[in-house]
Amino acid sequence: GEAGPWAWSRGEAGPGCEVPVPRCSLAMAAACAPLAGDLRSQLLASVDALLFDCDGVLWRGESAIPGAAQLVNLLQERGKLVFFLSNNSTKSREQYVEKLQRLGFRAHCQQVYATAPCAALYLRREIQLCGSVYLIGGAAFRGELQAQGIVCSCPGPEVTPATVQVWANEPLDPKVAAVLVGFDEHFTYLKLCRASRYLRDPACFFLATNTDTLLPLEGGGIPGTGCLVKAVEAASKRTAYVIGKPNDFMFKCIVNEHGIDPSRTVMIGDRLDTDILMGSNCGLRTILTLTGVSTLEEVKAHQESDSPERHKLVPTYYVNSVADLLPGLE
Repeated sequence: GEAGPWAWSRGEAGPGCEVPVPRCSLAMAAACAPLAGDLRSQLLASVDALLFDCDGVLWRGESAIPGAAQLVNLLQERGKLVFFLSNNSTKSREQYVEKLQRLGFRAHCQQVYATAPCAALYLRREIQLCGSVYLIGGAAFRGELQAQGIVCSCPGPEVTPATVQVWANEPLDPKVAAVLVGFDEHFTYLKLCRASRYLRDPACFFLATNTDTLLPLEGGGIPGTGCLVKAVEAASKRTAYVIGKPNDFMFKCIVNEHGIDPSRTVMIGDRLDTDILMGSNCGLRTILTLTGVSTLEEVKAHQESDSPERHKLVPTYYVNSVADLLPGLE
């Protein structure tokens, strides 16, 4: 492949880059200390890079979390590296930057690591895909793939034929070498059939943006991308390689691109099973903010568990809101 920060050796299970990603110790993971006072100042002084989840951390819906933009902008003024991570595959990097700037955050595309552009990088640089992609996803996702030269078929809305024979015998595109599942509001039984038929070929790669089963919204939530992924996994009897959190691929992308030191990096998120677990998987200190999905009651249950795997879901620290970090910069 090409030389440069995205050039990795190939690997079976996932990215083959030689980036050291230390494993989180249970002692570090099981702390969950309130981050305040001198501890807050000491933490911010000890990190060079901060990774922020977006929804539930920096904003809720179309409203910024009070004080979040002030924090992010001040961190950058103080020379900290700030990155925005999201499992959402329905927006391009440009759309994320537009929203961040509209809500008052200083941001540019090189700071955004979402599953759509990272999936494109994985296909192009890690597995060096020869062929096209059958995409279960939306227009923005298709655009991110096409921007990196990846050919994909993405049917969008379509009418499902009435007969089983059509579902089972529809001609398949022989150029398809990967199935990629993201959020698709037009997901149908026909798309499920098509994906599972492609995946009968063991040489066909199977990727998913994330396995989040809940898409939190103001006033409740709806089924997330993980529900679509589980359907395709069940139909194909295969397991998808997951690009997004809690896997470490997005973090390895950031390390390769920006050279950050895991020991001087902190992950800030609102979900234990994605944000905090990714931080643990990457050997990072983690901060849970209570403005989103997960609660301290859930943290306590994981702390009291005898399972080492559940201990990895416990953050190093917690705050009520990311705005609580502001006094640590004074």
